[in-house]
Amino acid sequence: MKDSNPNAILLRHARAILPEQIAESACLLIVEGRIARIFGPDESLPEIDAALNLQGLTLFPGFIDVHIHGAVGIDAMEAHGAQLVRVSQFLATRGVTGWLSTFVPSAAERYVSAVGAIDNCIKEQSEETERVRGARLLGVHYEGPFVNEAQCGALHREHFRTYAVSADVTDLPVPQSPGAVRMITVAPEIGGGIDLVRELKQRGWVISIGHTRATPDILDAAFAGGARHMTHFMNAMAPLHHRAPGPIAWGLSRDGVTCDLIADGIHLDPFMLHLLLKLKTPERIALISDAIAAAGLGDGAYEIWGETIAVRNGRTANVHGSIAGSVITMLEAVRTMLSLGASEIDVARMAAANPARLLGIEWDCGSIEIGKRADLAALDRDGEVMLTLVGGKVAYQSDRSPVTIT
Repeated sequence: MKDSNPNAILLRHARAILPEQIAESACLLIVEGRIARIFGPDESLPEIDAALNLQGLTLFPGFIDVHIHGAVGIDAMEAHGAQLVRVSQFLATRGVTGWLSTFVPSAAERYVSAVGAIDNCIKEQSEETERVRGARLLGVHYEGPFVNEAQCGALHREHFRTYAVSADVTDLPVPQSPGAVRMITVAPEIGGGIDLVRELKQRGWVISIGHTRATPDILDAAFAGGARHMTHFMNAMAPLHHRAPGPIAWGLSRDGVTCDLIADGIHLDPFMLHLLLKLKTPERIALISDAIAAAGLGDGAYEIWGETIAVRNGRTANVHGSIAGSVITMLEAVRTMLSLGASEIDVARMAAANPARLLGIEWDCGSIEIGKRADLAALDRDGEVMLTLVGGKVAYQSDRSPVTIT
C-alpha cells in the first residue's frame, strides 16, 4: 500500500542500534519527524515517495551533549542566536542532535545576554527552516557558580557564590522557551549547599554534583535532596584516598548515582575509562565533550573566558597549566569507548539514552524506538558520520556519504 503522507520518509538498509539488540538490516518508517515503525529484513515495506537507502550504514540514536561550552570559535557565553545556530550545525556534522549551552561562573549581566541568545536560537530552530537546521539546543547548563574554590579547575573563583536565600537561585536567568532544560553543577559542601539542592529540585532543575570536596555524609544529604548525578566524574574532585573517602568513592559506591565522563584520553586515562565502565557500568554513565570554543579549530592559542587557552596535540591548558575543557565532540568520545571494547549498544546508551534520561526527555528522544523523534546519526565502518537526521530531516550529509535516494 502506498503511503501518500508528504511528511513520511523511509530509511532502508540500515544497521540499526536498538536499545537491546542490533538490527542488521532494518528499515525505519518516519512520519511527522518520529519513528512510526521499524521493519525487519523479511517484512513488506510501504511505498513511500521519499526513501533513503543507507547502504548498510550503522544507525545510532543522535548523540546528546549535556556539557559543551562552544565550538568552531564560538563561546556559549558570548554568542548571539545565529552563532549558536552555527554551533548546532557543526555538531550535526559530528552526529550530535541535542546539546546544552554550558556556562562558566561569570558576571550576572553575561548570564542574561547568554540566556537571551539561547531563547533566540531555540525560537529559530522551532521554525524548522533549512537555514537553521542542526543539533537542537535543548537549554542551559550552569557549571557553577555554587562550587568549591578548592576544586575550581579552570573556573574563575571571583564569580563563585554560596547560598542563603531563594533569590540566590532565582537570580540565575533561565530560558523561557517551552520545554527548555535547566541543569546546574553544584558542590553541596558550600555554605547553604544542601538547602540549595532542595531549592533547585523544587524549581525543576537537573542537579549534578561537581567541582567538589564533599564527604559522604554531605553527599548522602545532597542525594536525598535530589542530586543524583556527577559532573565530569573524577575531574575537579577531591582525589580518591583510602583514609578519606570523598566524592569519587561515594560516586563509585552508590548505584543510584549516575555520572558523566570526558572520554578524550586526557581528562581520564584510557585505563581509568575502562575501569569506570566496569565499576559504574554503561547503564550509569553519560558521555560529554566539555568542549570549549576552540573545538573544531585545531591547535593554537585562543582567547576564551578572559584568558589565553592553548591547544597542543588536542590538550587544552590555561596560563596556570590547568586543563581548560576539551576540544573533542561526542563523536570522538564514542570512538574512544568503542576502542576500549564497549559494545555499540552500550555506547548508544552512554551517548544518547542516558543523557536523555538525565534531562528527563527520554520519552521524546535518545533511542531508536517507535514513537520517538527521528534524531539519528549514520556512521560508516571507520566511525565517520555520513548522515545526521534531526526530527526526520537531513541536518548533515557528508560529501562521501553512500546514501542514495530511491
